[in-house]
Amino acid sequence: MGHPLGLELLTVLGMDPVQHVTLAADLGCKAVSMGLSQLPERFNPHGYPAWSLREDAGLLREVKAALTDRGVAISIAEGLEVSSSVDPGECAPDLDMFAELGALRVRAVDPGTERSRALDQLAVLAEMAAQRGLEFSIEFSPALTIRTLDEALDAVRHVGEGKATVLIDSMHLFRSGGSVRQIAELDPALIGHVQLSDAPRRGEGDYMSEAVSGRMIPGQGELPMREFVEALPRGQVLGLKVPLMAAAASGRSARDYVGEIVKRTRELLV
Repeated sequence: MGHPLGLELLTVLGMDPVQHVTLAADLGCKAVSMGLSQLPERFNPHGYPAWSLREDAGLLREVKAALTDRGVAISIAEGLEVSSSVDPGECAPDLDMFAELGALRVRAVDPGTERSRALDQLAVLAEMAAQRGLEFSIEFSPALTIRTLDEALDAVRHVGEGKATVLIDSMHLFRSGGSVRQIAELDPALIGHVQLSDAPRRGEGDYMSEAVSGRMIPGQGELPMREFVEALPRGQVLGLKVPLMAAAASGRSARDYVGEIVKRTRELLV
């Protein structure tokens, strides 16, 4: 296939990070995305016990050991947002912890800050990440202030050449009007991380709700998955972002349905 697979945080729906890393390794995945605490309760249909790497030094040590022992990387660190009410400097302890875990990069989103303020805050976060040896990626989505790939590239230019990359989520890309051709023509150095999931071409209702409950295994929706992947740089990690909420709520084990996601993606992209 030429592209190692990863398991995104949302795909494992509340599972603790040691189990997450272990499952990824057992399924032959080389990377995970990771936050510092469990996702909100609505993203935890299994009812996994609450966890926090900020509050549990023992769990932090276990995660570091699991990543090393199983040969799994944190390809993207989750949870950073720019905000009109939070100073970027307050993110320093989280960035320190991600650096301690050996994360390759962090991603930041802007859920609704005024545009110029958001860009300035992203520049501050990018500098803070660089000081810790972390790459910095900017995510775009139709539901965020930075809505499209072109707007994300504008943000990268504002941050400064070589200081930021773009996180490309396949659902967000195509739903925001993006194309395979844009990806093929993009400088590979600007692609920091890729999240892969399928979906209908057009959605109905609230977009963010659909982005959680309406994502599909690659090949089961209407997006040009194979062409999208072929347009990416060779060797790009593909983080599988497929939260199968209905499967989890039905009682299927995470190992079962996440294994199906990995298997079907490999079959599609061979």
